[in-house]
Amino acid sequence: MALSIVASCVNCWACLDVCPSNAIVSAEPHFLIESKNCTECEGDYADPQCASICPIEGAILNAFGDPINPEGSLTGIKPELKGDALKEIQAR
Repeated sequence: MALSIVASCVNCWACLDVCPSNAIVSAEPHFLIESKNCTECEGDYADPQCASICPIEGAILNAFGDPINPEGSLTGIKPELKGDALKEIQAR
């Protein structure tokens, strides 16, 4: 099993140094996880370190294609309330 990084990645470099298996590589247009090296941090950490530090919701997917940090997990704003929250911010 391996994690993957998708196009919403902003190449912030946060994940590169925390990967215990050195599976993350700099690439264009976004970082990539080399599946042959990715251990999903099993045996090293309780949670995948790349996802623990990633500031972008939905940028890292598990082996099933589900985001490890789904929308709302970092901001605390439920996806169904996001539109209302943005409107409130813009109205200020």
